[in-house]
Amino acid sequence: MIEAELSRSVQRWCKGATGVTGAAKLSGGASQETWRFDITHPDGPIGAILRRSPKGYGAAPTRAAGLAAEAQLMQLAFEAGLPSPRVMHVLVPEDDLGTGFIMQRVEGETIARKILRDDEYAAARPHLARQIGGILAGLHRLPKDKLPELRSRGASQEISEFERDYRSLNWPKPVFELALRWLRDHDPGPSAETTLVHGDFRNGNLIIGADGVRAVLDWELAHLGDPMEDLGWVCVNSWRFGEIDKPVGGFGTREELFAGYEAAGRKVDPARVEFWEVMGTLRWGIMCGGMMQRFREGPDHSMERAMIGRRASETEIDLLRLLAPRGS
Repeated sequence: MIEAELSRSVQRWCKGATGVTGAAKLSGGASQETWRFDITHPDGPIGAILRRSPKGYGAAPTRAAGLAAEAQLMQLAFEAGLPSPRVMHVLVPEDDLGTGFIMQRVEGETIARKILRDDEYAAARPHLARQIGGILAGLHRLPKDKLPELRSRGASQEISEFERDYRSLNWPKPVFELALRWLRDHDPGPSAETTLVHGDFRNGNLIIGADGVRAVLDWELAHLGDPMEDLGWVCVNSWRFGEIDKPVGGFGTREELFAGYEAAGRKVDPARVEFWEVMGTLRWGIMCGGMMQRFREGPDHSMERAMIGRRASETEIDLLRLLAPRGS
């Protein structure tokens, strides 16, 4: 069914296109879906990806930027020369596909364990941490006057919001209490600079090839805030996938990340990065707790939710490692 709708759509906006083939769903829940397909064209097939909220699902979660904003941000990044897919079309009502956008497909790998272990990526791995620093610097330089409307969050707001989320779980965890106290005691205050923050820049949301990073994905948590937040989040232990001695996504060191960021003309504040790494670790732990709550109380007792939920205990260990050297 979706191939027919896609075919009608691409013939309207892609000159010379005659239809689509090979439509296959890559992921999707009740509110958002991702589809892979090829546009048939006289010059050869064009690989494409559809991200959409199907008809009847328009409201984005509170923290989500929304699909229209995602499309605009990805295209801005692409035009700035950052590794981002080219947005080919933003859905309109005539497409009869819901809300979302179609982007050109970028080939490569997103599965973190393959990137960290397979021989195909061995030559790229030593350079990824520095490359990521440069990409984040470019992302943080995107002009604010060209950005879509985005929510704005500072450190104090995030502490309050995550504490509220944690209390709502009714699942007391002394280590989370300790982390909240540490965050309140070490709140760095408003950032001297407010920039675009990707919000989920990490191993697993990057398309990697033998030549390095090819595309940054999943912009749904983009917002305005402290640019050091992105540098802290990419260092959270959960995104190292077992390579815990390499803080930046299991690829390399913080020093390499910072060097890439500063070589691209921006300044790192290590103390603020440290704060956001603690915040990010707690954030993921609370998110895992939310998954466990939905598994226990909701109608969908999926094994995936239970498996993610149990990872809250891993974040407790990570937080103790982060906080112990500080004498907390």
